[in-house]
Amino acid sequence: MPHTEEDIQAMLERIGVNSIDELYSDVPQEVIFKEEYDIPSSMSEIELRKHFEDLGKKNRKLTVFAGGGVYDHYSPSTVAHLLQRSEFYTAYTPYQPEISQGTLQYIFEYQSIISELTGMEATNASMYDGATSTAEAVFMMVASAKKKNRVLLSDTLPERVINVVRTYSKYHGVEITVIAEKNGVTDFEAIKNELEKGDVAGVVVATPNKYGIIEDYSGYADEIHSKKGLFCIYADPSALAVLKTPAEWGADIACGDGQSLGMPLNFGGPYLGFISCVKGMLRKMPGRVVGVTKDADGKRAFVLTLQAREQHIRREKATSNICSNQSLMALYATIYVALMGKQGMKEINVRACDGAHYLYDALIATGKFQPAFPGEPFLKEFVVKTDMNIEELNKRLLENGIMGGLDLGDGRLQFAVTEKRTKEEIDNLISLIIA
Repeated sequence: MPHTEEDIQAMLERIGVNSIDELYSDVPQEVIFKEEYDIPSSMSEIELRKHFEDLGKKNRKLTVFAGGGVYDHYSPSTVAHLLQRSEFYTAYTPYQPEISQGTLQYIFEYQSIISELTGMEATNASMYDGATSTAEAVFMMVASAKKKNRVLLSDTLPERVINVVRTYSKYHGVEITVIAEKNGVTDFEAIKNELEKGDVAGVVVATPNKYGIIEDYSGYADEIHSKKGLFCIYADPSALAVLKTPAEWGADIACGDGQSLGMPLNFGGPYLGFISCVKGMLRKMPGRVVGVTKDADGKRAFVLTLQAREQHIRREKATSNICSNQSLMALYATIYVALMGKQGMKEINVRACDGAHYLYDALIATGKFQPAFPGEPFLKEFVVKTDMNIEELNKRLLENGIMGGLDLGDGRLQFAVTEKRTKEEIDNLISLIIA
């Protein structure tokens, strides 16, 4: 739009082409759109506002009982208001610390919060999402293991995480072995058997796992470390406010998706990936790391730390070439956790846990559902089995303004309950199911 005919002609002449049509001559004619574009005429501001209001009315507000790694958590209105301040909204990677102290400080605070939740010693300045952070964790393990390029993934990790890791690994020469689940949890004996082969760089498991089950990882770290491997846990950071941390399980790396820290569902993003690790692996961790120091006057100052191992300086030695980060979403998580505080984070999980178990018991009591994994502990998400037509059931729920559970196939249905779901909403869900 900003280019005049003279500008266009000058550019065409520079690259040795006579016309726009000649520029696109390699594109098959049958795929080129030759009709008039159906673009609406211009509108006044009043007309445009009404147009978008009418479009917005087509959206339906649903009561969400689906999960699968993305949850309908409450977020205080303060978060969005602070997030949209121009100095935050337009900020980018702070290469010049002398003019970026505010940005560097909130990234440092974010790293501190994630480190406290995971129990790990170091955290980077955030990744794109949980799946890509797991892929980066896999590369960290391979880079640290020396001459071992195979990583074991538990099949109880979210499917999309496994798929993304496989895609990343295919083009990095990393071999991925998925360990089949056993009754909804990781098969530890299968992991032991694979470790005996001596070529495993690391193992990745989840807490809670993709079914919402809280797995027991006692003995995992000792077994993996005895075979010179590294241990990584993919975790829900919100749940870590009440669950045993990756550090307490003896993990070397923690990773996961920060969406559960109050981020809206928003059609799949943007979300936030995090990676934390023990101090000894810090130089293998990708992305930015912000540290605190003192300036020439002895005042506290924030800087990008360990830049010698950064991709833009020693690119050929970098574990990963990822260089940007979800800094705005890291700020979102920082404000959210700071507002909630330790007690608030615990209360969120208590309410979700109470609601999830109330729904679980009510579903079983209808006689239409059975436990999919009897006796396995869960926090806010669970799976049940049913002979009902799940597609028809979810269609009926949708017609009544409810996003039902996830259809896992084979008659399995997965529900999630967050602190936003009330007893009345749960009772309404049950009444529609048994109607």
